[in-house]
Amino acid sequence: MTVAAAVAPWHRAHLYKALACVVLALIALQYLLSGILDRRSIETIFTINATRYARNSLRNRPRGLIIYGPATSPSVLANGSASSYTTSSSVSGARNPGDALRTQAAVPTRVAVERDASLDTEDPSDALHKNGTEAPSTERCPLVPPNLVGPLAVEKSPPAMSVVEKTLTEVMPGGRGCPTGCVPRHRVAIVVPYRDRFQHLTAFLCNLHPMLLRQQVDYQIFVVEQEGMGQFNRAMLMNVGYVEALKERPFDCFIFHDVDLLPEDDRNLYTCPEQPRHMSVAVDKFNYRLPYADLFGGVSAMSREHFRLVNGFSNVFWGWGGEDDDMANRIKAHGLHISRYPANVARYKMLTHKKEKANPKRYEFLKTGKKRFATDGLANLQYQVVEKQRKKLYTWLLVKLTPPQPS
Repeated sequence: MTVAAAVAPWHRAHLYKALACVVLALIALQYLLSGILDRRSIETIFTINATRYARNSLRNRPRGLIIYGPATSPSVLANGSASSYTTSSSVSGARNPGDALRTQAAVPTRVAVERDASLDTEDPSDALHKNGTEAPSTERCPLVPPNLVGPLAVEKSPPAMSVVEKTLTEVMPGGRGCPTGCVPRHRVAIVVPYRDRFQHLTAFLCNLHPMLLRQQVDYQIFVVEQEGMGQFNRAMLMNVGYVEALKERPFDCFIFHDVDLLPEDDRNLYTCPEQPRHMSVAVDKFNYRLPYADLFGGVSAMSREHFRLVNGFSNVFWGWGGEDDDMANRIKAHGLHISRYPANVARYKMLTHKKEKANPKRYEFLKTGKKRFATDGLANLQYQVVEKQRKKLYTWLLVKLTPPQPS
């Protein structure tokens, strides 16, 4: 055997080892690249799906604020320290009944906001400090209020009105609240049709004021009470509240609010978007489900311009029922649509009360309502202000209603 023949197997062995190393390296490289590509593919697919979901949500949802993800509310003790997270609907276990009113803890929540139509109609110079002077800051309040807590502990059995008044020190006479560190983006009138439900009114003010203060809106609560014991006309009282509120200040947003509904989430912003908003979407009495698509009762929000456009509420609905559906018809007849927050945010608890006597003619009035849209409402509203008082937590109006003449 020659030397060359003896060396050849040695070279072949090393060549095989080298080839094996190259193959292994290629396999490892392929595996590495495959992992990176798979990860990028997954990320790409996730991004595409998320984008499609967001677009579909925006396309199919009502215009307004959309909030994603759960939120919890910390239970806050009297000294302001958060003790534990809770989503309970009662604070009866608090050491002091007034402790619930001092809840100001801020829990970060993920909120996506659509621009409200009222943002360009504000007068920054109208922002007031607590003592009535101009706010020290000229910067507008953030689009998303920073101190929202999400789900709220609703106080259905509040302390006496005098206790509530002493606790809510930030509220100015007449039931007005306004942020002090920034210029508010919204001027909101809360109009409450009312008669003979003082305990409900106390609970309403106890729950609503702290929430509105956190939402950083310039607001004022108007309680419009119907004089006498005749049939109640909720719609007409709301028309009166609209007119009387504008005599005080140029509000750009109106929230028409039943006194027996208490909000359960402060992400349900009391502002007016580009379309009329039905706010009490999910009420505990109805198992937190919307009874029917065109519902506009309970709590609703309309801009000053839209309310004037539809000529306000009808004045012919004496007794319970019908005026909400008539307003829904007016909204649609004027090319507008009803917007809503998600049901997990627009939640309310209803206080128990005796049901009002139903209006036997409500269906007849609904059927013929279109004929009266232009003449029945703000256009033929007649009333007399019997008494007006600026109480600590609300502006009270006692009014005598005059039934409109048949058109």
